[in-house]
Amino acid sequence: MNIYVGNLSLKVTEEELRREFMAFGEVLSVTIMNDKYIGSGQSRGYGFVEMPSVSEGQAAITALNGKTLRHRTMDIIQALPLSGNGSNGSYNHKRRGRYSRNIRQRRS
Repeated sequence: MNIYVGNLSLKVTEEELRREFMAFGEVLSVTIMNDKYIGSGQSRGYGFVEMPSVSEGQAAITALNGKTLRHRTMDIIQALPLSGNGSNGSYNHKRRGRYSRNIRQRRS
């Protein structure tokens, strides 16, 4: 199960986030998004946690959503997978305009 974690403090580390989720089960990976492409490397304030068990992931979402970590209230939801067929419900896809071709796809 892939879990989106938003509204993170810029000082939260991947290890801190891993510890929060490990209380609910096995954690496969933790990724905090950052601005490595523009050179600063500063956190973007959100990340993803991957857990192998859906039931453990749901328990973590229920318990941790709204919890404060480093003086910020986390927003936690199940991350929706990126779809390869273009039916991800995005605004650009619905418009069927010039941007509908530019739907991001997850690498296999």
